[in-house]
Amino acid sequence: MENCKVIAITNQKGGVGKTTTTVNLGVGLANTGNKVVLIDADPQGSLTVSLGVKNPDELDVSLSSLMQSVIEDEQPPGNAIIAHNEGVDLLPSNIELSGMETGLFNVMSREYVLKSCIEGLKKYYDYILIDCMPSLGMIDTGRGSFRRSEAGLWLPALPDPR
Repeated sequence: MENCKVIAITNQKGGVGKTTTTVNLGVGLANTGNKVVLIDADPQGSLTVSLGVKNPDELDVSLSSLMQSVIEDEQPPGNAIIAHNEGVDLLPSNIELSGMETGLFNVMSREYVLKSCIEGLKKYYDYILIDCMPSLGMIDTGRGSFRRSEAGLWLPALPDPR
């Protein structure tokens, strides 16, 4: 879509509601008539599981596969997106993403790998929501590929202060 908005839900701590926020915001936006894709950028695959994928590690295609196709300058796999009955699409994740993170260390222009993946999706969606992993690793830091994805809005999920 012409005015696609990229929103990253992020925090370096786990268990603060990043996945829940991503799902609820995504479904809410879809219910108002928007085309929405949710990107699971966490190798634990919690977003993927919460949307009904029983075993994400058995998926043939995931965010990691898409990023690998960018690194190798190959045609991206065409079956990476999973449609969900709540009206959102999902780019799933699995444990392969943790290997991708360490593999990015030696990749030229590694900070643009995720950006390239997202650029290919922008023409199909009004919103791209990214459920980030709880860390400050290679994928989600300023030097890594995540911040360069040009998320227009970062929503830090803050833990309950109690």
